[in-house]
Amino acid sequence: MKKKTGSVIRAVGMFLCPVTMYYLMEAFHMNAFVMTRWRAQLLNIVFFELLMLVLFLVTGRLRIALIAETVLALAAGLANYYVLSFRSNPIVPWDIFSIRTAASVAGEYDYALGARQVLTLLGFAALIVAEFFFMRIVIDKKKVYKRIAGAAGVACLLVGFTRMLWSDAMVNRFHLYPFLFTPAYMSQADGFAVTFLMDLKYLTVDKPEGYDAADAKETLKSYETEEKDAEEGELPNVIVIMDEAFSDPAVLGDMQTNEDYMPFIHSLQQGADHTVTGYLNVSVKGGNTANTEFEFLTGNTMAFLPSGSIPYQQYINGEIPSLVSYLDGLGYDTYAMHPYYATGWNRDKIYPDLGFSHAYFIDAFTAPSYVRKYVDDASCMKKIIDIYESKQKGQPMFLFNVTMQNHSPYTEAYPNLTQDISLDGVNAFALSQYLSLIKKSDAALEELVNYFAAAEEPTVIVFFGDHQPTDSVVQPVLALNGMSYDTLSKDEEAKRYEVPYVIWANYDIKEGQNEDTSANFLAAKVLKTAGIPLSDYENYLLDLSEKLPVISAERIVDADGNEQTLKTSEELKEYQKLQYYRLFDAGKGE
Repeated sequence: MKKKTGSVIRAVGMFLCPVTMYYLMEAFHMNAFVMTRWRAQLLNIVFFELLMLVLFLVTGRLRIALIAETVLALAAGLANYYVLSFRSNPIVPWDIFSIRTAASVAGEYDYALGARQVLTLLGFAALIVAEFFFMRIVIDKKKVYKRIAGAAGVACLLVGFTRMLWSDAMVNRFHLYPFLFTPAYMSQADGFAVTFLMDLKYLTVDKPEGYDAADAKETLKSYETEEKDAEEGELPNVIVIMDEAFSDPAVLGDMQTNEDYMPFIHSLQQGADHTVTGYLNVSVKGGNTANTEFEFLTGNTMAFLPSGSIPYQQYINGEIPSLVSYLDGLGYDTYAMHPYYATGWNRDKIYPDLGFSHAYFIDAFTAPSYVRKYVDDASCMKKIIDIYESKQKGQPMFLFNVTMQNHSPYTEAYPNLTQDISLDGVNAFALSQYLSLIKKSDAALEELVNYFAAAEEPTVIVFFGDHQPTDSVVQPVLALNGMSYDTLSKDEEAKRYEVPYVIWANYDIKEGQNEDTSANFLAAKVLKTAGIPLSDYENYLLDLSEKLPVISAERIVDADGNEQTLKTSEELKEYQKLQYYRLFDAGKGE
């Protein structure tokens, strides 16, 4: 009787342990019982049960299989909790391509755990103890071939289960949430495991419906214009600063600070001479800098690529057409600059593929000054001036600088940063540090503009942020306006993807204010404003921007302010085909 009871306990435990580890994995950041759709909960449990069977058949020991799966669930849940905390989005399959970048900044974050996470770890510990003492089932070692065959069969079931999740019919039948543009909500509604499996479908980019490379090439050819011959010194220098995490939290709601945190940019926004200002709609927040960089330098948009993907890591495997290669063809010397490690986002490999002739990383900065642990923006501006002064006189240069000063986190005090800015009526350490950093960037930009205002060569300076900081940093501003980052409306959430941009020149250009656009259109706008001949793609983008001035992974808006989708807009379908051609087929001799 006792033996029979033990067998029943182990049989029940064999089923319940994977169920328990699923809910514990999600418990690091949410209550899956409440937050995840019930059909999706069942699908997540099925996955855990199938994975347990594979491990059991491979090892031949239930205890080892369950403990191994529990450790995997613990590691996945804890890692996903940290990733959600740091960038507001969950782990996605293509994060595997970003491991080197993540590792380079991993030491800069705060890994302290709250009470919820500690209790979840204790729950995992209790589960492992129970599995160790009660789940002792061993398959006869002589049946190894049958075990392997069984494991292969269950693995095939797992593959079939995954492919089932890729089916629109099954997604509808199980009421799953399939929209990649809101990955955090998708992970919440469908569960981490199911969402991860659904995302595997998007590791590669399918050709757009009706796509033909020859047609795309002909469409672009129709936008070609006859290039004028540029006389020596006629083309202006173009200096672009994509400033890390630079944004104006005031776009989220009313806020009062003890002093202005970006007085220079605010003054430019009031209608300064030789200046165009507005807000740039980007496709990321809290991280994934490389995607804004990709959109600006290529004219492509993340709206047509999987949410959370990083083109620098996944889709660029050789030379592709870009703003850089085009300007190089016009006779520009092209420089890339980033005061951090060259391997971040694969920049050491990607920059030559984009057409940069010179690249400067942290080892190229001589005795730079630091704010917190990063090379400050003032050092970047000094380096820009040094490059300008050392280049051949009259030789136009294009320089693209990605700064590092304002990189998260903002929760630790540093002796080399005084927090000058505070939010009236609110004790918000992280926001105060963030705004104090923004003020330093604003001052550094002013110094650069002042230098080139007196320079002999015509020069255009473009300045914009890559994304806003994480949700927790701006929560005090939202709270002052009766909002919370986890309950924002669609329109309120769209504001989280707006950053200021400035186009300034030391010669006459057409001024403009409140000229909102998106990152994919900005380079074309810069060339047009600066009086530089445009490529066929930039001509196409300028034409498209008249109809759809904002295209990002977050939203697509037409000239009348109406939201658009790929299903309803023929212009978007054409853009998607041209982007696919430029990203995957151009130059391959189709």
